[in-house]
Order: sequence, then C-alpha cells, then structure tokens
Amino acid sequence: MLRGFATISFWADDLEAAKDWYAELLGMRPYFSVPGPDGCAGYYEFRVGDYQHELGLIDNRFRPGGADARPGGAVMFWHVDDLEAAVERLLSMGATVYEKITERGEGTGFVTASVVDPFGNILGVMTNPHYLEVLAAAGPRG
Repeated sequence: MLRGFATISFWADDLEAAKDWYAELLGMRPYFSVPGPDGCAGYYEFRVGDYQHELGLIDNRFRPGGADARPGGAVMFWHVDDLEAAVERLLSMGATVYEKITERGEGTGFVTASVVDPFGNILGVMTNPHYLEVLAAAGPRG
C-alpha cells in the first residue's frame, strides 16, 4: 500500500520568508508554485535529494481546520551525510533544537536530531545506513 515518500507539506504564516529560508537551506529555488484565490502565493514546492522527493510549503491560511489548528503529527527525517554539520547549519539559520543529536541503538549507525524551523515545523535529520544501502543498490543516477 505505502510505496514511498512522495511529498511532505510544511505550513507557514509568512510563506515568502519560509520560501526564502528553505531556498537558502537547500541551495535552490522552488520549481513550482500555485497562487491562492487572492492571487498571492499559496504554495511552493521544492524537489529534494537523491530521489527528488517533494517538500511543499503552504500558506497557513489553507491549513485544514484553520490557521490555528495544531493537530498531532509525525517528524519526517531526512538522511544527511554529516549530522553535526547539518544541525549546526540549521541552528545558524534560526532553527531551534527540538531533539538533540541522539544515537538510536548502540553501534547501529542510526543517529537522529530534529529542529523547529522559524515557521514552527519540525524538521528531522539523521544518518541512516539503510538509506545508503538502498541508494547503493539502486546504482548510479543520471
């Protein structure tokens, strides 16, 4: 049934600031945008990583349940090659620690951390040996 990560959506009260923040973090501009009914930007999308997964930024006006709705959710973890450097960069860009760098099982190689971006979204980063195994098995990308 679940075939793989397709898109994760983050919400922002200031969509333009969120777009600029993520563009700086990712080193690219969004490839896709959709205006809201008022003509102002309502959605931006980036393609990220080895498999071009989608990171969508949505104006908080369009959050299900209204802009103040805060349902529980999940933390999406992105594989990074240098976890400490990734966390340092995120913090230098104004993110705050949500969960410090944590080893998940002694000697397994799974290490996680998460931050809250300046827009209130949780962004997880991790080193993940399984991700690297899948990537290697997929062969060269071109």
